Amino acid sequence: MSNTSRREFLVGSAGFLSLAAEAELLAGPLPAPQSGSIDVVAPDTYFVLSDQPDEVCNNGWIIFKDYVLVIDANFPAGAKQVITKIRSQTDKPIRFVLDTHHHPDHAYGNEVFMENGAVPFAHTKVIDEMKQFETGYYDSKPGVWEDMEKSRPDLKSSHLRPPTMLFSGELIFDDGKHRVEVMRLGVAHTYGDALAWLPKEKVLFTGDVCVDGPYNNVMDGNVAQWVTTLEAAKKLGARIICTGHGSRCPGSLLDDQQTFFKALREQVGAVTKKQPAEIKAQIEPIRATLRANRQIARFVIEPGHGWDPLPSQVGKVYEEMTGKKLALLQEELQLARHVHAQAHGLAQS
Repeated sequence: MSNTSRREFLVGSAGFLSLAAEAELLAGPLPAPQSGSIDVVAPDTYFVLSDQPDEVCNNGWIIFKDYVLVIDANFPAGAKQVITKIRSQTDKPIRFVLDTHHHPDHAYGNEVFMENGAVPFAHTKVIDEMKQFETGYYDSKPGVWEDMEKSRPDLKSSHLRPPTMLFSGELIFDDGKHRVEVMRLGVAHTYGDALAWLPKEKVLFTGDVCVDGPYNNVMDGNVAQWVTTLEAAKKLGARIICTGHGSRCPGSLLDDQQTFFKALREQVGAVTKKQPAEIKAQIEPIRATLRANRQIARFVIEPGHGWDPLPSQVGKVYEEMTGKKLALLQEELQLARHVHAQAHGLAQS
C-alpha cells in the first residue's frame, strides 16, 4: 500500500470534494513530496516523485469520472509500481498512458500498461525517434532495447511496445469535471516532447521539458529551440510544475530553467571565437558564473559530485552556434550519451 498524505486521503477516498474544500486545496500551499509517496497536487490529480531521479522518471495520473490517465509509462518495473499505487486509490480502468517522449524510462513500461487495459499514446515524432533508436523493433539491427536487456531484468520478461495512438497537434481529455490538454510546444529535451496541461487546476506535467536539478541532458534535443519551447510553456500560466525528474515545483521553475539555458548560451557564445583548447579551459569559469546565479545554480553540478553534464552541454551549444563539432569535447559528448544510457538502465560498450 502506498503512503498518502491526509489531504490526499480525503481527495482519493471521498471521490469528490465540496467546492470550498476544492478551492482550499487548489489555493493552499503544497507540502514537499517524499520520494515514492503519492503527492496530491489537485483534486483527483497525483504525482509520484522518483527515489532515483538520475535513473527513473516521475509519474502522474488523473482520475476522471470513468477512467484513469497516466503520465509516463516508466520502465516495466516502475509501471507495475505505479499501477499498484493507482489501485490503492481507485478501481476505475486505466485507459490511457502518455509517453511524454521516446526515452526508455518514459516509454518502456507500455506493455505493462497495455496488459492492464491502457492505450499508450504520444506525439507522432516519438515514433520517428523510436524508428531511429529502436532498430531491433523496426529493423534487424539490435537497438536500445536489446542493449538494455543485458542489464535490466524487467526488460527480459517484457517487450518493446511503441505507442499505438498518436497525435500531431493537440489531444484533449474532458469529462466535464476534469480537462487535460496534451500538446507539443516545440523541440526541447527531444523532438517529440509532449506536455499535459490541466487549465482549471493550472497544473503542468512537463516530462523532461522541465526538470528540477542537474538532469538536463541536451544530446537528443536543441537548446536554442528549448528556450523557445519553455517560453511557450510559460504562457500557459502554470501554478504547479510536475517535472520529469526532480521535485514538483511552482510555475516559476519554467523561467528558472529557461534562464539557465539562456545564460549557458550567453557564456558559450562569448568564447566561440577562441581556439578549442581555450574553450575547454573556459568550462570551469563558465561553471562558476552559472553557479553564482542563485536562480539557476541547481542546474549545474559541483565538480566531484558525480558525472558532470556541463562539458557536454557546452559542446552541444557550441555545435548549435557554429555548426562545428568541438573536437576536444567530442569525448564529453560521447560520454554524455553513454552516461544518459547507463542512467536509464542501458549498458553500452
